[in-house]
Amino acid sequence: MGGFVGMVFGWLIAILLHSFTPVPAYVPIGSIVVALTAAAVTGLLFGIYPASKAARLDPVEALRYE
Repeated sequence: MGGFVGMVFGWLIAILLHSFTPVPAYVPIGSIVVALTAAAVTGLLFGIYPASKAARLDPVEALRYE
């Protein structure tokens, strides 16, 4: 979701930049694919790894606050 929101904000900034300045701003499709892939990989790595680590713990130990 964060990758999608970032993509929309980047697209809006490019449109505003193109509208108010003579800079020919555009967002290439390759950049969108790379950015969304990086966001998905990051989200999966930092979501699945802690979840699988916690799944191996005893529920009482996992909920204990130290």
